[in-house]
Amino acid sequence: MTFPPRLPFPLPLRAAILDLDGTLVDTLGDFTAALNAMLAELRLPPVGAGVVAGFIGKGTEHLLRETLVHVGAAPSLFEHAMEVYLRAYRGLNGQAAIVYPGVVEGIAALRAAGLRLACLTNKPGEFARGLLAAKGLAGDFGVVFGGDAFERKKPDPLPLRKTCEALGTEPAATLMIGDSRNDATAARAAGCPVVLVTYGYNHGEPVRGVDADGFVDSLAELPELLKRMRA
Repeated sequence: MTFPPRLPFPLPLRAAILDLDGTLVDTLGDFTAALNAMLAELRLPPVGAGVVAGFIGKGTEHLLRETLVHVGAAPSLFEHAMEVYLRAYRGLNGQAAIVYPGVVEGIAALRAAGLRLACLTNKPGEFARGLLAAKGLAGDFGVVFGGDAFERKKPDPLPLRKTCEALGTEPAATLMIGDSRNDATAARAAGCPVVLVTYGYNHGEPVRGVDADGFVDSLAELPELLKRMRA
């Protein structure tokens, strides 16, 4: 089931909030490598990238718990596994990650339109800032918030509301751009319009079945989308 676009939006756009993993950067390789390094140290079986892709999007704790359940590990291993995983990820951050085609052009279009930009992710802030810097994207965002910035993560609307406050913009004038129902659910609850990319993770589910205001196959399509928003 797909939902028709609801453009144009009621207020002129003043800002955009962009998700990171699955929207700006394909980090599946980083996640898989760090998880398998952790599993190897704990003498547990490895996981494949296809399995990991279904666990991405709800934060590190969710990713790790789902992985441990998948390999049949005891829940009591979680705290130690988290320490090992974070150490592994810190050393691998960005090494197997790839900026999606069209991202640089899309960000440039948003900036050229005069929009304030923020990156909001459920990834820990340390890793988010490091990844953006490693991929040459850090300078594009005046605000960067990770999953540890607030007491709740997406799909709760709190992170979006707080990011709007930091940007100094109304939620209705702040576009959320993401790759999953987490992003869309948070945006709807926060009162932000939302556009989803079709190439991300979305927990292994078809993204066009998510309630969103529009879909793009590449962020390079944003100039045309912005025209429609202003029509």
